[in-house]
Amino acid sequence: MVPSVKKKISIVIPTYNEERNIAFLIGQINEVLMQTDYNYELIFVDDGSRDNTLNELKFNSELHRNVYYIELSRNFGKDHALKAGISMAKGDVVITMDADMQHPPEMILKMLSYWENTYDIVYTYRQNANPHAKSYQKATSKMFYKGINMLSDIKLENGTADFRLMDKKVVDQLKQIDEYEIFLRGIIKWTGYKQLGIPYTPSKRHTGEASYSFFKLLKLALRSIMTFSARPLYIVSGIGLTFSALAILYIPYVLISYVTGNAVTGWASIIATIAFFGGLQLLVLGIIGTYVGKIFMQSKNRPNYIIRSTNLTLVNNDLIGV
Repeated sequence: MVPSVKKKISIVIPTYNEERNIAFLIGQINEVLMQTDYNYELIFVDDGSRDNTLNELKFNSELHRNVYYIELSRNFGKDHALKAGISMAKGDVVITMDADMQHPPEMILKMLSYWENTYDIVYTYRQNANPHAKSYQKATSKMFYKGINMLSDIKLENGTADFRLMDKKVVDQLKQIDEYEIFLRGIIKWTGYKQLGIPYTPSKRHTGEASYSFFKLLKLALRSIMTFSARPLYIVSGIGLTFSALAILYIPYVLISYVTGNAVTGWASIIATIAFFGGLQLLVLGIIGTYVGKIFMQSKNRPNYIIRSTNLTLVNNDLIGV
């Protein structure tokens, strides 16, 4: 009788200034998964941390044989850090989660049970507004999901998180995607497959504060929407056509006023009209310019991230744990 081979789980965790959370998170994940019959590895991706996060990762990788780290050369952003970890994961299933303990590790067991029942992707979304978030974070999050659902063909539940499970076949497809600015929440939804969303309530951060300010969150939201959808271009085209039609309808009024001698002279209305349409034109050009800029950056074919160091080794062009 051939003994059954244990399935392997790869857990990818991006980190940025999380030095006080690393050891605690590893302990919590071990406590959850040691009671299962899976092999598992933890792949931490240090996204240009400015504190002692990298040293903590190196120290814990020496304590635990299944803990690996990837050090990026600078801060490339969370999605690229996730992509770096996912690209090196070798598990039958890959789970991504944050390092701040707001994603409850005990939910991993629930996600795995759905995976064993033939679901290819199990993602999570906040059941209610994050009780631990600041007011501007809640407002920005709400604006983001309304915007992405209105301006793209995919629909994301409000509060969709980066706490998700993906089968190996989904991960293999993600590894082939090479976009300059990648929006993983949208891309994973776009891939299709058999998906299930499950609600969760975020826990309080173990230590530290969220690093995103209001303007950073707003910038991230706008960038994600424009990265994943071309619908803003269609919207501004519609606005342009609408005002062009209104301008054409205005011509008969001007001609009749001139013939009847009722034309009203004045500069206020002219200045207001010029200012309005000038601002509209700048808005349209700005949106078009953003898309052209993205095409330009994509055409450079630069890598999405640069790895400075890792305790993974390269064998036959594949990275494996050592």
